[in-house]
Amino acid sequence: MQLLKSKILGSGEPLLILHGFLGMSDNWKTLGNKYADEGFEVHLLDLRNHGKSFHSNEFSYELMVEDVLTYISEKKLGKANLIGHSMGGKVAMLLAVTNPSSVERLLIADIAPKYYPPHHQTIINGLQALDFSSISSRSDADEELSKYISDWGTRQFLLKNLYWKDKETLAFRFNLPVLSEAQDEIGEALPSQKTFPGKTLFLRGSKSEYISPNDTEIIKTHFPQATVETIDNAGHWLHAENPEQFFEKSSSFLKQ
Repeated sequence: MQLLKSKILGSGEPLLILHGFLGMSDNWKTLGNKYADEGFEVHLLDLRNHGKSFHSNEFSYELMVEDVLTYISEKKLGKANLIGHSMGGKVAMLLAVTNPSSVERLLIADIAPKYYPPHHQTIINGLQALDFSSISSRSDADEELSKYISDWGTRQFLLKNLYWKDKETLAFRFNLPVLSEAQDEIGEALPSQKTFPGKTLFLRGSKSEYISPNDTEIIKTHFPQATVETIDNAGHWLHAENPEQFFEKSSSFLKQ
């Protein structure tokens, strides 16, 4: 079993942060440092096929949970706090309901335990259209991607994954061929009848449609202790769009 790559910040009570689809640990570096200043040992993980972690043709939530549990075991973390955003939130939820003894507190950012139909196809099409034999800079890549994705912030989020594979060739860190085929898996609902009895907080973006008021019932079914709070003036990337309020609400919860 290969171990997930991570960045570890600070010392104290363990806090694992799991990024979203096509993201990586670096997306959480600023907030990670703030949690470290609050007395947590922060582990920013790259999930399989993302960031600097290993690439694999096998990809499912069950496998990602195994990866995180192996990491917890190898690092001898015992019971950890978990923050998961979007896809990482689904990983964190499944880990919590199947291995509750491994989780101290659970914080889920802008995703519910329900099924989501595939909705990343335009992004995948744009990424697949990039021809790195003719693209020699990040600005070239941005210009090409803008033909598919009009939102500047989304493009910058994706282009953070660019790196120089060699002196002359750019590439993406994520495993695009596998992830482009994984969209059905990404939207999977949490298995019914599975619950986590511990402290749980769901944070939703006020401008996001990922968690609706109607989702409170299904959230409570799986997470009876859960509360749902809203981050103002934020969409799906709520931790990046309103980091101050996200940190305030999350750190208050983690210190309970």
